[in-house]
Amino acid sequence: MKQTAEYIKNFSSWRNERAKAILEKGNPESVDEFTYLVPSQNSDKKYRVTHIDTYSCECEDFKRRCQGKNLYCKHIKAILLFEKIKAKYEIKPEVEQEIKLIIEQRQKDLCPCCQSENLIKSGKRKTQFGVKQRYECRDCKKRFVLSPIPKIKGNERLVCLAMDCYFKGLSYRDISDQFKQFYSLSLSHETIRTWVLKFSQIIEKHSKTIQPKAKGVWNADETLILTKEGKNKENTNYHYVWNVIDNKTKFLLASECSGRTRSKKDAQKVFEKAYEQNGKMPYQIITDKYAGYQDGVRKAFRNWGNERKVKHTSIVGRRKEVNNNAVESHHTHQKEFHKVRRGVKEVQKYQDGFKVYHNFIRKNVKDKTTPAEKCGIGVQGNRWNTLLLNSIKQQNSLNLTGKENLMETP
Repeated sequence: MKQTAEYIKNFSSWRNERAKAILEKGNPESVDEFTYLVPSQNSDKKYRVTHIDTYSCECEDFKRRCQGKNLYCKHIKAILLFEKIKAKYEIKPEVEQEIKLIIEQRQKDLCPCCQSENLIKSGKRKTQFGVKQRYECRDCKKRFVLSPIPKIKGNERLVCLAMDCYFKGLSYRDISDQFKQFYSLSLSHETIRTWVLKFSQIIEKHSKTIQPKAKGVWNADETLILTKEGKNKENTNYHYVWNVIDNKTKFLLASECSGRTRSKKDAQKVFEKAYEQNGKMPYQIITDKYAGYQDGVRKAFRNWGNERKVKHTSIVGRRKEVNNNAVESHHTHQKEFHKVRRGVKEVQKYQDGFKVYHNFIRKNVKDKTTPAEKCGIGVQGNRWNTLLLNSIKQQNSLNLTGKENLMETP
């Protein structure tokens, strides 16, 4: 009996190896709900495997050694293994878009200058964070440290932390002091300012390539932002910022600074930017009484003639029926952010960063979700880190294809 059990065990192991070899040759063909055609391991023949109550196969091994003994031949084992692999890698449609945004692990270490794989270790570099391995490329003879963001004092996680603290209300000097206390890292507030402006632009450029699933009703409005540009003791200057937001998901589709002008051309421009981000026309746009919005809608969407593509609704005299609360609520958060700054010089760059923060980082207090998650394009894990690394990867690929003159990273 012991010898028989050992014999069966060896045969089962043998069939498992043959089943893997069959799958390497090709996947089984599904004839119907209960039937597969499994290719032979050593010929072009295909064996029919059926599964109604139990598995059965038309091969000789199943008929002689397996049938009636609760054993499986190599063809049935190939089906079981195939179903297991298939179930493991099946992706639900509702999470497929989110999975695309998860940063992929780097498979190979490449030279940031020539993208060669011919690398050797070349000493180590001591930093405030510890010892970093230095590499040398045998093709171009360059020496470097493999890092997503080279040539900075710190790493990508510190950059993300600095951006998160800044857009949540801390000043540059507060963040600098925080790094000094908790990380013993001496960083100038100007260094942090450079990080915030530079990488906000990079992430925002990447976010424009991700189209949300907006519901079709937009809210648009403009507001004044205090700026230090041209400011003197006698007067203060304000710039107009135009925002277009999706009414249902609160996803900020466009945020454009027009300087000191407030015209219908500025309204047209922000609608064109929102259309470019969304990828399709809205059903309705809700605005206040400013007459420039009507011309902006008409020219941005060619909304004239007998067929009106977009319905434009003004809230004047109709506040009980329709309101502009979605975008006005956003302006409240936006002004809280700028109130601490007491004026900024590069208004558009800060608006780009705040747009990313509003869409992908800041969660709603009630339902604990970001506008991007409501649109089906949310990011998982550390949201800043995922966005930053995906953005750098995209910029690097554009640079290598010659489309844009952007920074190179491994």
